[in-house]
Amino acid sequence: MSRIIFHPDICNGQPVIEGTRITVHTVLEFLAAGDLIEDVLDEYPGLKEEDVLACISYGSRMAGNHFQLEAVA
Repeated sequence: MSRIIFHPDICNGQPVIEGTRITVHTVLEFLAAGDLIEDVLDEYPGLKEEDVLACISYGSRMAGNHFQLEAVA
């Protein structure tokens, strides 16, 4: 998780891979669309496999949290 950072001045505070402006969301969207880790690495040559795995781990941890949404009237 140390590869994922938050900073209000980088991508509006979204979680990004440290040293980049590549958001966790972007990486997870590639994977959700069916791309392989190798495809993501080809698209973003500055990334390492560990960066992509950190994004997956981050997404998993966020999905494990319990959120309750309330309907807006």
